[in-house]
Amino acid sequence: MLENVQQILDRKGHDVLCIASDANLYDALKLMADNNIGALVVKDEGQVVGIFSERDYARNLEFCKHSCEDIKVRDVMSQNIYIIAPETSINEAMAIVTESRCRHLPVIKGEEMTGVVSIGDLVKAIIDEKEFVITQLKKYIRGEY
Repeated sequence: MLENVQQILDRKGHDVLCIASDANLYDALKLMADNNIGALVVKDEGQVVGIFSERDYARNLEFCKHSCEDIKVRDVMSQNIYIIAPETSINEAMAIVTESRCRHLPVIKGEEMTGVVSIGDLVKAIIDEKEFVITQLKKYIRGEY
């Protein structure tokens, strides 16, 4: 059973695709499409400054009137982000995404980003834990111990 976000990252991987805030929107959208992902961490000079997601683009409809090559990621990215530590519990991370209505949490240890967990990663971990408990209870009821 998984207890913290470090264990989720160990299972899914630590790779994170990033983009600079001065990159254009077309390059960001292409990078996401090419990698079949829904969000990018935005970093400037090695520091996390935001998250750019499909939702950010969809919620900024005024930019649809312009070419994506003329718009900068910084103009549409989410700047109010929540950062968590690797030892953050899955339940605590789920509470953060639920209360803040954000979908991605960069995981930072010291000065280094070690990964990103999404609401989907957290839901999967919680479901896996519940399924494990159910299986164990069924075995107990059947006397399989």
